[in-house]
Amino acid sequence: MRTSELLTDAIDRVREQVPGLVEGLDEDDLAWRPDPESNSIAWLLWHLTRIEDDHVAEVAGTGQAWLDEGWMARFELPLPAEDHGFGHSSEQMAAVRASGELLAGYHAAVAERASSYLATLTDADLDRVVDERWDPPVTLGVRLVSVVCEVNQHVGQAAYVRGLLERR
Repeated sequence: MRTSELLTDAIDRVREQVPGLVEGLDEDDLAWRPDPESNSIAWLLWHLTRIEDDHVAEVAGTGQAWLDEGWMARFELPLPAEDHGFGHSSEQMAAVRASGELLAGYHAAVAERASSYLATLTDADLDRVVDERWDPPVTLGVRLVSVVCEVNQHVGQAAYVRGLLERR
């Protein structure tokens, strides 16, 4: 297995989980939070997708689906175009409301873009420095592993919140 296939498999596993996390839930269910400081399923899925979209587009040298494919306009969130959720206040988290269809659709579009990009990579590509703001500088491989970790962490959190929602 090539490294790009391994990364694609990791991204695709999240893509497979998202539809089930939103299935049968309405917008209020998706926006439910266990307490005022917690993340909702909607926020977690939006955030993990925004991170994947932002970070992969940056290293691929492409635009983001959020803007290029009109997802920002469809979501109609009161947030700036570049926002992806880092550092959100409780009020900003609460503002992320969307249908399951919208969340799953955006994630599927982003995951498809990511998979297409990952398929073009060779192992040698992963050593390319993509961010010199850090010491040591961040390579493509490190950035992509970061994305995989982020999206997996948040999809697990969304599954946990769904379990809490179903038991409330």
